[in-house]
Amino acid sequence: MNPYAIRTLSLRRDFGPIHAVDDVSLEIAAGTVFGFLGPNGAGKTTTIRLLLGLLEPSGGRAEVLGFDTRAQADSIREKSGALLEYNGLYERMTAEDNLEFYGRVWHMSKSDRQTRIKELLTETGLYERRKEAVGTWSRGMKQKLAVARTLLHRPALIFLDEPTAGLDPVAAAALREDLAALAAREGVTIFLTTHNLAEAEKLCQHVGVINKGKLLAVGTLDELRAHNEAPRVEVTGSGFSEAILSNLRGRPEVRGVAAGDGKLTIELRPGVPTASPAPAVRGLVRLLVESGAEVEEVHKNKASLEELFLTLVEEEGEQK
Repeated sequence: MNPYAIRTLSLRRDFGPIHAVDDVSLEIAAGTVFGFLGPNGAGKTTTIRLLLGLLEPSGGRAEVLGFDTRAQADSIREKSGALLEYNGLYERMTAEDNLEFYGRVWHMSKSDRQTRIKELLTETGLYERRKEAVGTWSRGMKQKLAVARTLLHRPALIFLDEPTAGLDPVAAAALREDLAALAAREGVTIFLTTHNLAEAEKLCQHVGVINKGKLLAVGTLDELRAHNEAPRVEVTGSGFSEAILSNLRGRPEVRGVAAGDGKLTIELRPGVPTASPAPAVRGLVRLLVESGAEVEEVHKNKASLEELFLTLVEEEGEQK
């Protein structure tokens, strides 16, 4: 069995002078949820269309489920599911009839269609509403049904392009929960594009960051942090006066200091260890206590995915 669901090598797609996808090399392990992150216009949707064989690459190559995107695109689409710009639902039809139609398109047997439809509608909490016309549903319910549609024929890989875009926070959270549960139960590889960084942080084991067609980083969140995060320490307490903050800023190991709401965040210079035991951290805590601050708790503070993303994008802009 191929350990990789997706492999690309120097993949490129140009639209005239614009490099929509610019020399992208990726390896995505089978069975993972991969988040492809970037702002609007970064090249996320173009990448999906290249991987599905809907666009010819201008250069490089890609394999999806072991098939070449140039020569075997039909095989890729046969074994994949996709929820792209449109949900693909027929709004005058019921939820059950929508899935029945797609089951026939995929040449599923009658018994298999019936079993699979009930299974997916139950898992997404839509079974009791299966006889209703989809046009009467909320956007969140439609998106759940659209995800069920992509999974109907048991694909090995599904592409989801901004699946929670336009949903209210409650509907988006519900869809995220369904996606996480379905991914675990089905063992399917998910290629998820989004610019909702909190969403990616909750769903994805691996992420890639793309901007202006360039792949800026790829790996687990911890791997991205290790390469891009200045070590930080968060101190909970009180009495963080301006004099204390000034003293901290004067220390050679300290890169920056911010205080507010009973918390003090100390950003250290790269290379300063924070894991216990860490002499530098102990020295800073001692300075706080000796200067009159009340220290209740000290711990290493990990950067959020949003902070990592902004750091990567800013660094890329500075290099140009």
